[in-house]
This record gives sequence, structure tokens and C-alpha cells, in this order.
Amino acid sequence: MTDLQITLFGAGGVFIVAVFSYNKWQEYKAKKSVERAFSTDHDDVLMREGEAAAPLSAPAAEPVLRQEPRFDAAPVLKAEPTFGAPPTAPAVFADEVGAQHEPALAPAAAAREPEVANEQATCLVDPLIDCLLPLVLEAPVRGDKILPVLQTLRLVGNKPVHFIGLHVNGDWEPIQHGGVYTKMQGGVQLASRSTALNELEYSELVTRLRVVADEIGAEPEVPDMMEVMAEARNLHRFVAGHDAQLGVNLQSNGAPWPIATLLVALEKQGFDVRPDGRFVMPDGQGGHLYSLSTNVTLAEDSTARLTLLLDVPCVSPARDGFGAMVDCAKALVVRLDATIVDDYDQPLSDAALGEIAGQVQEFYQEMEAADIAAGSTRALRLFS
Repeated sequence: MTDLQITLFGAGGVFIVAVFSYNKWQEYKAKKSVERAFSTDHDDVLMREGEAAAPLSAPAAEPVLRQEPRFDAAPVLKAEPTFGAPPTAPAVFADEVGAQHEPALAPAAAAREPEVANEQATCLVDPLIDCLLPLVLEAPVRGDKILPVLQTLRLVGNKPVHFIGLHVNGDWEPIQHGGVYTKMQGGVQLASRSTALNELEYSELVTRLRVVADEIGAEPEVPDMMEVMAEARNLHRFVAGHDAQLGVNLQSNGAPWPIATLLVALEKQGFDVRPDGRFVMPDGQGGHLYSLSTNVTLAEDSTARLTLLLDVPCVSPARDGFGAMVDCAKALVVRLDATIVDDYDQPLSDAALGEIAGQVQEFYQEMEAADIAAGSTRALRLFS
């Protein structure tokens, strides 16, 4: 081997070593650059020992001795369950430096009325007349985000579906904008005046509920269909058995009354005319005590018979709807020259009207015993 060859081999070895060393140095520089780019001078609050820093999207730990309201399914026509007492202090959020503050989206606790909120929630999702549908949330949710999704499930057949939520301050309330909720409860009405919840409606409900739950990040707890159907039929039997309407008729003692004359007389008596042509007596709170029918179509220009009608389960006993209706009938007797008669045109005496009034009181007592008092929110929902 010549000296030239030895020199070339030596130079090649030195070059290879130099290239290898240069690559290692570049690799080291790149590694240090990446470490600096992804490093932070702040402590990782999730890795601190002995601290429980909560993310801003979730409520802090609940106060000791807190009692949450229960929504255990109650048998139909049993006593009304009550909501749990509110916590001693509103739930708060904690930031990284340990300062505590109220959630930005929640209304001020001082402006809230826990009793009113719980009452509104019970009216919407009532264990006595609704099938309860608990929804286990993966994380606290904001009302603004989930309301549009919940609006897609408002009815199944003719049965209303409602949702309420456990606010971070401890109150059950209707889902609303600005609220942050840690739990949710749905409810579908078991029966209406016309029908009970049936298997087809319930199957549709479960299918649509799962879609809603997936969109809001929740897991629904679906009750057994056979148990729900039994409760629905039981409730509907009660509704059908107490769907009572009482009528008092006024028969003209002479010629039929012109409709134009009736309008004036009925307005003086205090009736309001509805767009559908019905006459109703206002109760002073946006509803009505009883209604009046002319027993003729809108095309007719006269009638010889009027009917006052009381929807008994929809009027509170305290308002004495039947007594008020009889008093109105007697006033119209004088004003229109008429006679109070039954459905067979037989005159009704004061004694007969008094006997009917006693039966109405017994009816009210039956509804009260079933915890579905006449004129209550429950009754209005069932007999609407």
C-alpha cells in the first residue's frame, strides 16, 4: 500500500468521524430547543400534592352536610315528595392561585328564591304524574348550550316532556339561560285527559332521549317499560273517573234572544268573548271560572237556550266555581227573563242546586285525598 493510499484512508476516517460528531451535535441542539419550547415556568396545578384545584368549568367541592333533593320514583297517587334543603352556602369555583369566586354565568345567589325555584321544578317534573328520567352528566353544563337540544324533545304524542336541572347553588329549577347545572332530571307526563302514555310513545321517547343525551354529554336512566305502563294506566283511570263537567241551562221564557242583545247582557254580567266565540268568566288571575255556550253556530242570529259549564277538576274549591256559576245564572234569569233548567228542560229548584253543590264538595275531597287537588297545577296539567 502506497503512502498516498494510507493518507486517503486516514482523511476518509477523519471525515466520517467529523460528520458523525456534527450530526450528534445537531440532534442535541434540536432536543434542547424542543424542551425549551414546551417547558413552562408555572406549576402544574393538577400535579400538586395536597391541593384540589378545580377547573373553571366545574363546581368546587360541595359544602359538608349538603342534602341534595331526591327524585326517587314515587307510586302514582301517593304523597308528593319534597325537595331537599338548599346548602348553607352557594357553590363556588377556585382558580389556580386559590382565590374563590362565583361562576360568571350563574345569577347572583342573593337574588335567587330557593323555594320558588324548587316549586317551579316540581310543577314541571312531578314524580306523582310524570315518568322520571334521570340524566347523569359527564360534567357540569350551561343552560345556554343545552336548551336548543332540549327544545327538540317537548312532546311525545300529546304528552309533554320537561327537563329541570340542579343548579350549582343547590336549587332544582327549570333549565334556563345563565344557569350551570350538575345534574338533570327529565319527565314525561304519564296521562292526559284523553289517553295514557302507551308503549309506542314510550319507545319513541327512549329513542329520542338517547339522542338528546348524547348531544349534551349525559347518560339517561330509563325506567322499565312495563312498570311505566302500569303507572300510566292507573293514573289515567283516576283522570277518567274524575273528568267531571257540570252544566246549568237557561231557557228563555219567551221568544229566542237575539245574539246582539245577548252580547250586551253577557258583557254587563262580566263575561269575556274568546276568538272561538266562547264566553268565559275571568277568575282575576288569567284563567276562568266557568264558560257559557249559546248552543248555536256563529251563523245563527238568535238562541233560546244558554248553557253555563263548570270544568270541576280545573277550579279550586276556594273559588267556589259552582256557587259562582249558580249566582251568575240567577242574575241572568232576571236580566234575560229565563228559567234555570236541567238537560231535560226540567226546572232546577234551590234545593236541587244545593244537593249538587254537596256532591261537588265530595268530589273535591276525593281529589284532595289523591293529592291531586282541584285547580292545582297537577290537576290543570292532567285535565288540560
